[in-house]
Amino acid sequence: MATSEEIKKLDHNELAEVVRQTPLVSVDLIIENSKGRILIGMRNNEPAKGFWFVPGGRILKNERISQAFERIMKSELGLDIPFEKAEFLGYFEHLYPTNFSQQGLFGTHYIVLAHKVKLDEDVDIKSDDQHSDLQWFDKERMLNDKKVHLHTKWYFQRS
Repeated sequence: MATSEEIKKLDHNELAEVVRQTPLVSVDLIIENSKGRILIGMRNNEPAKGFWFVPGGRILKNERISQAFERIMKSELGLDIPFEKAEFLGYFEHLYPTNFSQQGLFGTHYIVLAHKVKLDEDVDIKSDDQHSDLQWFDKERMLNDKKVHLHTKWYFQRS
C-alpha cells in the first residue's frame, strides 16, 4: 500500500486542469442503516451543489481503492469501517456540466466505483464541509424526491 507521503493531493489549479482534461475515478458510499434507510447529504459544492447525494470522493494519485474508501468514510462521516465490510455494486459514469472550481467552461466526468455498507447498529455520523445536512432516506422517498440527484437514484433503480 502507498504511504501517506506517496499519496498526492493536487492543488486547486492542478485539479482544475485534470478535471478539464480527463475523467476522475471516485468512490461513492451507499450506507444503509438497520432500518433499511440510506444516508445522503445535501451537497455544498459543485458538481451537484444543492442536491441530495450519497457521500463519496475521488481517488488520489497512488491511493489504493481500499485506502480511498476508508479515508472518505472517515473524513466525510467520521466512521472507521474497513473496506472489507463493503459490497461492490459496480461502476457508474457520471457526467456534469459544472466543475468544483466553478470557473471555466468545462464539466466533470467521473468513473464511480459504488460500494455499499450495511450498518448493524445505529452509529453517530458527523457531517463535513461537503454537506450542509445528512439525512436517512427510505428508497421510496429517495426515488421520488426531486432534490435527490439522478446519479444517486441510479444506485437504487438497478435493484
